[in-house]
Amino acid sequence: MSFTIVDEATPRLNRSELSVPAISTRFLERAATSPADVVLLDLEDSVAPDDKPAARGNVIEALNGLDWGGRTVSVRINGLDTPWMYRDVVDVLERAGARLDLVMVPKVGTAADVYAVDMLISQIEQATGLKKRIGLELLVETALGMRNVEEIAAASKRAEALHFGVADYAASTGARTTGVGGPNPNYHTLTDPDRANRREKHWGDVWHYPLSRVVVAARANGLRPVDGPYGDIPDTEGFRSQALRAAALGCEGKWAIHPSQIELANELFSPAREEIARARRILSAMREARRDGRAAVSLDGRMIDIASIRQAQVMVKKARRIRSRERAEGGGAARGGPSAPEAKA
Repeated sequence: MSFTIVDEATPRLNRSELSVPAISTRFLERAATSPADVVLLDLEDSVAPDDKPAARGNVIEALNGLDWGGRTVSVRINGLDTPWMYRDVVDVLERAGARLDLVMVPKVGTAADVYAVDMLISQIEQATGLKKRIGLELLVETALGMRNVEEIAAASKRAEALHFGVADYAASTGARTTGVGGPNPNYHTLTDPDRANRREKHWGDVWHYPLSRVVVAARANGLRPVDGPYGDIPDTEGFRSQALRAAALGCEGKWAIHPSQIELANELFSPAREEIARARRILSAMREARRDGRAAVSLDGRMIDIASIRQAQVMVKKARRIRSRERAEGGGAARGGPSAPEAKA
């Protein structure tokens, strides 16, 4: 291991992050009882310019007046290049900061953007005596932000999560698409012609590179990498495909832009029962190996070693947090999540 120790951000479940337009009080009320791990109260793209002050007031009332249970609550402020950003931070934190957990900074382009918001939050905390330390979610969704993603991820001790905003990123890079996430039929390769002169088309993942960069930058700084929205709401199979590929790359979770996507995200970013069972067996086998003075052992015909322990520990910790959330909500296992026996690993 490197002599540089990576400090992990505040541990939170982040399988699903429900984005809610703050202009709608009805949506805010529903979000407070949703199964989402994180509820994102959006003051930015989903709110028209003339509605910004009213939406900000709705956020303050919702934070103070609704019971959010064990959910993490975040607010997406407007961009640093707008006339609304400073008032978003000042009004929400001064009047409702005690119930807020996170502030999402959109369209982060440089580390200085993160520093500016951190400084403003620090001043408000000192001036108001706010005891809770507000964390930051950083949304990378421009070419400039992707170029500086490593510096952005390391810019603040408040940072907890790094998100990939695919729609604005596509616009920023000039990508030829009007979709929000998902594959692009033009991003493919053709096989050589066979004997009948037929060629097969193989689609690629046009977002693999930027999402991979976000994951690496996040993990290198102890942050949670989170995949952004999938815009085709009725296409549950498409959402499932995008979520599984994000999970395979190392993402903690994915946005939900409609309530129907929440439980899908919770399911797909929860370890499966068989995965948890295998993780427990790995930890048990390695404990026995250590007692015998061995650093590696074979399990089911596969070699496992110290690296296997770290992978298993990550999975077991996540299962425990899921079970803790379920208990706090007073229910059984969430759909697709681990049941009690597996979560006790």
